[in-house]
Amino acid sequence: MTDSVDKARQYALKLLGYRGRSEHEIMERLMARGFSADVIASTVLHLKEIGLLNDLSLAETLTREATTNRMLSRAGARAHLMKRGIPKGMVDSVIVLDDASDYDNAVRFAGKKLRALKKYPPAIAKRRLYNLLLRRGYSPEVIIKVLKHEIAKEDDQ
Repeated sequence: MTDSVDKARQYALKLLGYRGRSEHEIMERLMARGFSADVIASTVLHLKEIGLLNDLSLAETLTREATTNRMLSRAGARAHLMKRGIPKGMVDSVIVLDDASDYDNAVRFAGKKLRALKKYPPAIAKRRLYNLLLRRGYSPEVIIKVLKHEIAKEDDQ
C-alpha cells in the first residue's frame, strides 16, 4: 500500500512541477494512471497539507494570467477556470464581473489585433475583430463600444 502511495505522490509532484494544477486535475490524472480512490485521496490530502495544492491561490493566479496576459474577458477567464476544474463557488468568489476592466482589456486586444488586420478591407477587419473578441468572452455591448472607439481612432489617423 505504501509503495503505491509513494508512487502516486511522486507522480503528482511531477505533474505539479510542470504547472499549477487543481485538485480535480490531479485526481483525474491519478485515476487515469490506475491508482485507487484511497491512494488518490491520501495523495491529495498530503499535497494540501504541505501547501502544494491550493485551488484558491491557483484560481487567483489563473484569473490574473487570463486577464492580463491572454487578454480574456472576465467571462472568458471564468470559463477557463471552470475548464481547469476549479469549483464554481471558488470561481465566483475570485472573479468579479467588471465591465470597465473588460472594456480596457478589449481595447488593448483590439489595438494589438488591428495591426494584423490592416491588410483586409474595413468591413472584413471589423467582422473578424468582432468575432475574435466574442470568442474571448467579451459581451456584444463591450465589443460594439470597442469597435466604435477603434474606428474613431482609425479615422483620426
